[in-house]
Order: sequence, then C-alpha cells, then structure tokens
Amino acid sequence: MYYTYILRCEDGSLYTGITADVRKRFNEHLKQGSKCAKYTRVHKVKSIEAVWQSESRSTASRLEYQIKKLEKSKKELLIKNNTLEILSEKLKIEDYKKVEKL
Repeated sequence: MYYTYILRCEDGSLYTGITADVRKRFNEHLKQGSKCAKYTRVHKVKSIEAVWQSESRSTASRLEYQIKKLEKSKKELLIKNNTLEILSEKLKIEDYKKVEKL
C-alpha cells in the first residue's frame, strides 16, 4: 500500500509527496533531518492536510505528479472538498481511496 499526501507548512505553502508509511514520513519532515525533503527543510511542516491510499507506488506517483502540477488554489479545493474530481480527466479516480484517519 502506498499513500499520496499533502502537508501544510507554517508559511501556508503546501507540499505533496508519496510514502508507504504516512506517520513515519511526516515525522521525518517534522525533524528536518537528512531524510526530509529539501522543501520541508526550508518550509517547516505544520500538519497533514490530505492523504489518499493506492495499491502501488506507480499509482501513488501518478497522483502526486498531477497534484504537483496544480495551482495552490486547486490544491486547496482538493483538501477542502475531500475529492479528486478536479483530476478525473487525468486519473482513474477509483484507483484512490481518501484516508480519513491515520
């Protein structure tokens, strides 16, 4: 199982990534050590905003790629509306399941 996630940083910016373990990866971002992303070393992470589950790394990567291409306002809609509908032309939505609680 793989997860695509969106994090909110203290400056209000959003970071999108993939992982097999959301809690572990979030803690790596929080600690800002060698395992965190370059972006989250500069932009301190505040919270997990959204997480989607998928069966494979490649499926999770496709979602990550599509989210990273979006404007921030569209990413905010993904978070607020709890849906991937704005990406439905690019992805098979049924490949992803929204994770409500970690």
